[in-house]
Amino acid sequence: MDSIQQLKKLSNDIRIKSLLAIYNAKSGHPGGSLSVADILVFLYFGEMKVRSGEPDWIDRDRLVLSKGHACPALYAALVLKGYFPESDLNGLRKINHYLEGHPDVKIPGIDAPSGSLGMGLSQGLGMAMGARYTKRDFRTYVILGDGDMEEGSTWEAFMAAGHHKMDNLAAILDANKLQGENFVEKQMNYFPVIEKVSAFGWHTTEIDGHSFEQIRDALNEAKNTKEKPTFILAHTIKGKGVSFMENSKYWHGSVKMTDEELKRALEELEVKNE
Repeated sequence: MDSIQQLKKLSNDIRIKSLLAIYNAKSGHPGGSLSVADILVFLYFGEMKVRSGEPDWIDRDRLVLSKGHACPALYAALVLKGYFPESDLNGLRKINHYLEGHPDVKIPGIDAPSGSLGMGLSQGLGMAMGARYTKRDFRTYVILGDGDMEEGSTWEAFMAAGHHKMDNLAAILDANKLQGENFVEKQMNYFPVIEKVSAFGWHTTEIDGHSFEQIRDALNEAKNTKEKPTFILAHTIKGKGVSFMENSKYWHGSVKMTDEELKRALEELEVKNE
């Protein structure tokens, strides 16, 4: 695993690459891409067994980004891991380019199509069950967003995974608590959530989603928990790392950044890399 300082630099690199891709696309979702960056960095550079040169390796760990609109951050992570060249990020959301506005399995390193919220946990559960029944030891990680928690299919997957004691499955909630229209507490408040998920037979833990130490400890706990899937409530900040984007619903998505806004954002992130 890389050092904490190296992980922090990788997170800033992901945030920078995400914003540049969104700027070039003239649309996208900066807020959620910035909030999930630290979780993605730890998964790819501190946790998961993957091979960038062999993206379909059968024993790789699986990742489902259920909040698929945050794919600029996922694509940036895949670039840093070596799945495809950085220049391809300029094709985000462009007609006839393979980096679509939501993940698709034709993209190297993508394990599941996503973006229709509420589907990701069921997809991840299917992968985890596949590992069990084929006697393979890969683990499956699902990154959920606030919108996922407001979908009935997500809760069916919680119920099924708990019933089947899927201890090779971990769900991480990127809880930035801000959606396209409003704060979660006003739009559709699913809190308190730990108690609800626990009632479905899951092991649960609560962390700061921007602390690599806490992410590491939670994932180690998940691997050591038997006969229960693990749910990690990761408290994050929408737009993390860029002061004028943090906790602002304007920066959720469908945003065209101006030259000045991009310049200000990159200046803040580049300072953090010094």
